[in-house]
Amino acid sequence: MSPLSRLSRVACIPAYNEERTIAMVVVGCQSFVDKVIVCDDGSQDMTAEIAKKLGAEVIRHDQNLGKGQALRSLFIAVKKLGSDVMITVDADAQHDPGEIPKLMAPLESGEADIVIGSRFLQSRGSVPQHRRVVNRLFNLMTLDGISDTQSGFRAYGKKAVQRILPAEAGMGVDSEILMDAASDGLRIVEVPITVSYGVGKTSKLNPAHHTLDVFFSIVKITSIRHPLVFYGIPGSVLVLVGLYYFYRTIALFSGEQQITTLTLTYGLVAFAVTIFGLLALFTGVILFTISSVVRKSQG
Repeated sequence: MSPLSRLSRVACIPAYNEERTIAMVVVGCQSFVDKVIVCDDGSQDMTAEIAKKLGAEVIRHDQNLGKGQALRSLFIAVKKLGSDVMITVDADAQHDPGEIPKLMAPLESGEADIVIGSRFLQSRGSVPQHRRVVNRLFNLMTLDGISDTQSGFRAYGKKAVQRILPAEAGMGVDSEILMDAASDGLRIVEVPITVSYGVGKTSKLNPAHHTLDVFFSIVKITSIRHPLVFYGIPGSVLVLVGLYYFYRTIALFSGEQQITTLTLTYGLVAFAVTIFGLLALFTGVILFTISSVVRKSQG
């Protein structure tokens, strides 16, 4: 018997208007876990009632708060239970609950703290082209070396469950969790999974909205966690550009001994660019100072 077979496993399903598919997902997960928790994120259909009737515990949001808040509620619930393993599964039936043991294997062997079910290690053909392109971009922005940073099919060991608590409300939560985990030294492993599109609606947002939501979430997270890099480097470049235009302004004025339209233009550009650069630098320093104080108070 494997070490984790005696430990409690909880399947967590964030759901929003998934009455068509929630039953097959809940029932599919029940064969491999000790408990199923569904976070009904303000659904206006029978999602919560169906899940509850099938024996799942249901956490109810009165209004739709977003996937990130649904996952936050699920992490809090699992922390309170003291469970050893948390498995997240999308409610749209794109994931096969029968592959939960595959996700569990690296946890059982002590190889990982987080296991990601990757759609891109073996089943590339079944994934739409636009998803592959967008996911590749987000992989580079989130965590280099991971093939599927946006996968919602994951297994978290107890250490990861205790240390992770998402703050992002929207679709950027998957990237946030991985960035947090990497910063905290948690071990992340991927395993190949299959995926089925077209059973349920795989996103409540159109592709453009979904992409922008994740993109701006990653930008926001990066700006908060690495303010000196995010603001400092562009700020320094702008200051240097501003100094160059100041030099050009002085050179033009010295040569012509009068203020021309070009001299005035260079002067205004120099002033504006330098001000923006200094503001960016000061913002980076202030945010870095605040984040350092917060980290020390939490430590």
